Amino acid sequence: MPIRVAVVDDHEMFRAGVIATLQPHFRIVGQAADVEGSVAMIADTQPDVVLLDVHVPGGEGGGGAEILMRSRALAPASVFLALSVSDSPQDVGSVIRAGARGYVTKTITGEDLISSIKQVNEGYAVFSPKLAGFVLSAFQGAPLAEDTGAPARDEELDRLSAREQEVMRLIARGYTYKEVAAELFISIKTVETHVSSVLRKLQLSNRTELTRWAADRRIV
Repeated sequence: MPIRVAVVDDHEMFRAGVIATLQPHFRIVGQAADVEGSVAMIADTQPDVVLLDVHVPGGEGGGGAEILMRSRALAPASVFLALSVSDSPQDVGSVIRAGARGYVTKTITGEDLISSIKQVNEGYAVFSPKLAGFVLSAFQGAPLAEDTGAPARDEELDRLSAREQEVMRLIARGYTYKEVAAELFISIKTVETHVSSVLRKLQLSNRTELTRWAADRRIV
């Protein structure tokens, strides 16, 4: 029997692309774009593997971690593989501690994604190589921030929406507007709007200051 897979991502074009890549290899039993819809879909379809984005709108704002925690009792046999553009320690830690069996970034190839789904379905933990340190800390219950057992709250970062944080991290890593647009499946104009909003909310003047701000917080 083919592995039954559900896909959760709020970016319609990306979700469609992932499904097109996976369909020859798996049975796609459901898809959703927000927290409430995802929880309902997972409970209804009981997938073997849920491919889960970290930043998903709706619910109480907990994104992928909230979906995972709410779904575990409703679909106890399902396993979760996070697939996200984010590689921040906070995002990795939140979904691992919520029970995800793996975490890979959206730079993964289609072939590797297919292999990762098969591996988590067989009971293995799968992570992008560069995330190994974050994952080890999460499994060990080590604090992700100094003097606390939970990810640090950053009031400035909290001003940004999930989408603005995604854009901010990519810009801070040196991506061009065109590259950010391609990575997130949005228009260049939308990227420009998000960057302007990020700079305004953080009271920064340019990309150089944004890069320094993100580096100081170790979120790039």
